[in-house]
Amino acid sequence: MRHHNKLLFEKIRESLASVLPITAIVLVISVTIAPLTLGAMIMFVFGAILLILGMGLFTLGVDMSMIPMGDGIGVEISKSRRIALPLLVCFILGVVITIAEPDLQVLAEQLPSVPNMTLILAVAVGVGFFLVVAQVRMIFNIPLSYTLLFFYVIVFGLSFFAPDTFIPAAFDSGGVTTGPITVPFIMALGIGLAAIRSDKNSGSDSFGLVALCSVGPILAVMVLGIVMNDMGAAYTPVSIPDVGDTRQAALLFVHELPAYIGEVAMALLPIMVIFALFQLLFRRFKRQQLGRILVGLAYTYAGLVLFLTGVNVGFAPAGATIGRGIASGGTEWMLVPIGALVGYFIVRAEPAVQVLARQVEENTNGSVTQKALNLALSIGMAVSVGLAMLRILTGLPILYILVPGYAVALGMTFFVPQLFTGIAFDSGGVASGPMTTTFLLPLAMGACEAVGGNVLTDAFGIVALVAMTPLCTIQLLGLYGKWKVRQEIQARRQALQRALEGLESGVVYWEV
Repeated sequence: MRHHNKLLFEKIRESLASVLPITAIVLVISVTIAPLTLGAMIMFVFGAILLILGMGLFTLGVDMSMIPMGDGIGVEISKSRRIALPLLVCFILGVVITIAEPDLQVLAEQLPSVPNMTLILAVAVGVGFFLVVAQVRMIFNIPLSYTLLFFYVIVFGLSFFAPDTFIPAAFDSGGVTTGPITVPFIMALGIGLAAIRSDKNSGSDSFGLVALCSVGPILAVMVLGIVMNDMGAAYTPVSIPDVGDTRQAALLFVHELPAYIGEVAMALLPIMVIFALFQLLFRRFKRQQLGRILVGLAYTYAGLVLFLTGVNVGFAPAGATIGRGIASGGTEWMLVPIGALVGYFIVRAEPAVQVLARQVEENTNGSVTQKALNLALSIGMAVSVGLAMLRILTGLPILYILVPGYAVALGMTFFVPQLFTGIAFDSGGVASGPMTTTFLLPLAMGACEAVGGNVLTDAFGIVALVAMTPLCTIQLLGLYGKWKVRQEIQARRQALQRALEGLESGVVYWEV
């Protein structure tokens, strides 16, 4: 218990360092350019406190439960000699986990002409199918770059047949469905699936599952849009609660808490049932390990409940108010630089980003550090949010950005080490988490309403942009690493050559 308390304290300290910068930025904006009402400010501060506590509990819980569970299931199903069994298990896992993803319910509400369950099942089958595709790719050692290029060509081909008002929501679905529960489990599953292999590509193949699982929802939702011609998108404006004092704010959080308690329970229940069946069949984990996993699940559950309550109840109203405030009163030009600044810091408050960064550093033996990955993600996020704000001001169609952006990202896959391609495309899904959907999207919607734009075509799509730019920045990190290695090899060769020349002339150089 003492060890757990020490780890929890460290995690909360890390989450404080992640959440504090974005909190400070919002507070500065609120007292300068876009004032918040006293009620919205109280809600935001309460939300920030819940974010810090929730993120600390969640990241500790994921380390103790979700990662060992996913890794164990991946290792065991990889041992099967029958190829059909692991593929069937992957499909079922993909469908069940996606149905339980809380953010998918939000997406379903944005497309009212399609029954919620129809959309949810279509997206879930898409994720399940692409989890199978990811496993087939690993079995037959197909390069990730070829796989991604093939399916994204299909995605952009279909986009020319889908309704214009529907395309941003379709691309947003790819980021929405890879949420805080799905990402750690699927990433650990990929590591487990690749662990049983001993070839040179096994390490790089452990990444890329989240990348492919992000494609499934886009294709599924686009196909629905094409088949159901009368389908339209809609949105619900963010409501600003009327809160006068701290007691009313606390009561509002208490009132909303049961909804997220139930939501997270429904999200975790399928994974727990699958794990229970897995443990009964394979008996992989011993009693002490099971106890640790159960404690970790409790931490994960409590942390995600606090995090989602804080970000939905406290941050969403602040985001919408600030967006309207910046875009009003002749300061709309500041949307782009402020959006970029917010994007740079807000990505570090995404719970799954911390899990990804830690797993990447561990599984690359430190060759890709958490600091380098966080920096690349922050730069990518700054660019994406800046572009999203530019779209709001200009009405630029989203495909004008997505098509060249993905063309560059996919082109880079043929020059970057496969490891970085997998990490980059996984990062795109991870970066577009609950902080994006509950703070940045309301920010964009509030700004778009203030400037008189079309919210469906101009504000929606911010999740898609957030999922795109890390693909380029992290692959650039890979290119830099590749160049650096070449420089070191060249320097060693030159030093060796000088040493050999020195030996021949009777002078020894001790540089090597």
